[in-house]
Formats: sequence, structure tokens, C-alpha cells
Amino acid sequence: MKISLLLSFCLCLATNTNTGFAAEPPNILFITVDDLRPELGCYGSPIAVTPNLDALAADGLLFNRAYCQQAICRPSRASLMTGQRPESTGLFHNYVGLRELQPDILTLPEHLIANGYEAAYCGKIFHVGDTDEGRSWSRDPVKQIAGLKRPSGGYALPENIRLRNQNFQDMTAKYGEAAKRGLANGPAYESADVPDTAYADGYNTLAAIETMKEMAQADKPFFMAMGFKLPHLNWCAPKKYWDLYDRDQIPMASHTDPPADGATMGLHASFELRTRAGIPKSGPIGDELSRTLKHAYLASTSYVDAQVGKLISALDDAKLRDNTIIILWGDHGWHLGDMGVWGKATNYEIATRVPLMIWTPDMKARGVKTDALVELVDIFPTLCELAGVNVPTHLEGRSFKPLLDNPHQPWKEAAFSQYPNPAMREWAANPLSKEMRETWFGPLIQEVESRIIDQQGDQWDRELFENHLMGYTMRTDRYRLVVWRDRRRPDASPVDIELFDHENDPHETVNIARKAPNLTLSLLMQMKAARE
Repeated sequence: MKISLLLSFCLCLATNTNTGFAAEPPNILFITVDDLRPELGCYGSPIAVTPNLDALAADGLLFNRAYCQQAICRPSRASLMTGQRPESTGLFHNYVGLRELQPDILTLPEHLIANGYEAAYCGKIFHVGDTDEGRSWSRDPVKQIAGLKRPSGGYALPENIRLRNQNFQDMTAKYGEAAKRGLANGPAYESADVPDTAYADGYNTLAAIETMKEMAQADKPFFMAMGFKLPHLNWCAPKKYWDLYDRDQIPMASHTDPPADGATMGLHASFELRTRAGIPKSGPIGDELSRTLKHAYLASTSYVDAQVGKLISALDDAKLRDNTIIILWGDHGWHLGDMGVWGKATNYEIATRVPLMIWTPDMKARGVKTDALVELVDIFPTLCELAGVNVPTHLEGRSFKPLLDNPHQPWKEAAFSQYPNPAMREWAANPLSKEMRETWFGPLIQEVESRIIDQQGDQWDRELFENHLMGYTMRTDRYRLVVWRDRRRPDASPVDIELFDHENDPHETVNIARKAPNLTLSLLMQMKAARE
């Protein structure tokens, strides 16, 4: 009898040790921030005011080298939420739905619900149009906060609301439904002396807190997802967050030229920013405007940081922290004038590298930074292991749970991302439309097209370069390889190759592929082996 009891105790202990938690499954606070590059204090930014994110990193694990699978919202989020890479989901731009392409695919919250969780979200988790109601969520969030009006339209100042509406009316009158695909907008930024709840992120934070409190009363563990829209354009944040910064002390991009000998199709003409009112439709973004735009981005980041602080404080106040995983990630990076580009949508380090941090109650590596190469596609299996649920066999990432205790162990040899020809796609990565060519975008498209033709010569083919050219990028410990291929002919010779040495060139300023043919070939073979 005593032996039987001892055996049962040991089995119970082994089970608890495997999951990392007591018998009670952990709650999960799942936080995503749109368009957030690692411009944070905890990532070494000399200017960003982000005390709450810094505090989370200081008590958890921060990943120095985390990468998205495609630097655009919908494909990146679909990849993370399904645990599959864009080549598997087939989703490469913002104007096709995940369920249109993969009607039966399993999502992370759907899997957790099947394993006894309650799941709800506030804000932006999937991309707009992919919210997956009825499958990925088991309950509705709190919709209304007593005494507060739900914000709408993005702006707080009446003059900006009028300008945005007028611009949309003008474009809609000319182009109909096509105007909704990024052909018009209001100002790129706003500084209004308003409370946090005047904008969606502040309001949604309170809704998420109330939803979390409700779920905590149930007899199930919860998966509470909160998605912040900022610092996605438009950068509209309360004035008090702008006031955190001395405009004249904001450091600007130090490398504003395209990579020397780089593939011309690797960069775009900042389409997403230029569609905003008040932004030049061609030519450079001037120094003063550039400083204002970075100020706006930083203010938006600090505003989101404050909301993250409220979420975590609410978790502490409700005495839920001791059995809750907190994970925070950005869906892709963002060029702030780097390489001469404003926006996401490239295959370079600045667009593919993302902030990622995690906190669990019993992790051993606290306040540590790891240089292990990880990917957003790794989050699904990681959370499964931490929650003690089975890891679906179709997942294409690798759980980084072991790094929570030993963050400096040998890890992945490479991280992979991809993006279809940024120079010849609209800013949502969809193929160029007739309407876009007819607007002021037309001359910009002709300009980048002429540069590609000059560089590529006999390889130029409009059908290929507009619709089938994909850039595949591999980040190793030292190098970034970017291979431009025809997706229809994966075994054909690459159209172009870029190689950057991060040991000697961390800003990716010089393509050394032609100067280092043996190294390039070796990395090409490594990429090929990883894809097979």
C-alpha cells in the first residue's frame, strides 16, 4: 500500500514537472502589438519610454533574435495563430481570408478550447476579416465600459476626422470599392489632449481587463488575447505620451541608403505612409517631417506600453499572476527611414525582427536576454507545452520552452521569412491594381519598375516580377541570405541573391553575395535542405 501511494505521488510529481505548473492548468495572457519593432528600452533604445515592457522583460525572458514569417499583418498573424508558415497557409497578402484558403486549419485558441480553456479577445489578434468568431473564441468580450463611449474612426480631433472622411469620399467617388484598399486616408499622426480611452487601444484595454475578470470567475483556465493596434499607422496617441520626448533629442535612422549591390526589388517606395494626408506623394520624406513621424511612432509605443502596464497590474490585483503565462510579441518590424524606407514589407532585418518576451510563474531564467534564433511560428507549440496540452502534429515551429530555464543552450541554426516582391506590390502585399496605377501611386510604381528593369535586364518579365517573384530569407547566427525566386519554379536558378554579414555589417548596408560565392553557395544549400 505504501509503495502504491509513493508511486502515485511520483507520477503526479513527474506530470507537474513536465508541464512546469501545478495540476491546475495555467491561464494565458496573450498580448500582440501591431507594427512594433524592437524600439524599446529593454532592447537598448536610448530614447524609448517603455517602463512597463522593460519591467516585464526584467522579470522574464527577452528574445533578442525573434523573427516573423512575413512582414505584413495578415500572413504573419495567420502563420503564428496556426503554427504554419506562409508557404503552408498559402496566405501572402492582406486581402484574402485564412478560412478561404484553409477552411479546416486548427488555430491556437481553437486547440486550447478543445483542451478545456475559455478563450476571448479584444482588439486585433487575427487580421481584420480573420477574427474567426465561433471557432477560435468561446465567449464574447465585454463590449461596453460604463460611462465611456467606444472610440471609432481612429482620430479624436474633428478636423482630422473631416479630412479623412473627405479623402475617402473623393476616392470612393472615383474608384468605388477599390478606394478601401489603401488609396486614401487621413493624417499619419495626431497629438490630442485626450484621455487614453479616446482611442481604441485605451478603451480595449479596459474591456480586456473586465473580460479577464469575468473569465477568472469560471471553472476553466483562460486564454485572454489583447491586440494593440498601435504603433500601426495612423500614429494617434494622447498628447501626454508625445510630451515624454524631447523632439530634438530623437535619434534618426543612421543608414538611409539602399544596400549597396542589393536587389532593387527588395525595397518599396513607402506606399503605406504616402497614402496618408500631408505626406509627399513622391521624392524624399524631409528631415523635419521624418523627425515628427518618428516622434509619433515613439509616442504611440509609449501609449501602448502604458496600456500593457494596466493589463498586468489588473492581473496582479486579481491575484491571478501566480498561475498565468504572459507572452508579448510584435507581428513584424517597421522601417523608420532605415534604407530610405518607411513601412514594413521587406525581407531585411529591420522588418522581420520582432520584439518577443515571456513570463511564467516558475521559469528559472528571469531578467535574461537570449540570442537564440526563434520564430513567431514557435509560439503555438511553446504555449501548448507550457499549458500541458498535446502539441498538434501539423505545427511547423519548435517549442522554445527549454529556453525558459536554459536560455543560452544551442538552438536553431536559422530563422526563415519571406515576402513577395515589395517594389511591385501594393502596401498590403496584394498584386497591383488598375486603380492604384491610376492614382499618384502610378509614377512611383513606374520609378521602381524602371530601376528593376535596369538592374535585371533580360530577366525582366512583368508577369513574373508582379505576381510570382518571392523573396525567401534565412537568418543564421551571422548571416542574412535573401533569395529571389519564381514560386512556380522552385528548382530554377534564383533571379537574384543577397547576402549580409551581421558580424561586420549589422545594418545590412552591403550585399556581399557576389564577393563570397562559396559562402553564398553553402548558405543556399542550407536553405534548400531546410525547405525539403
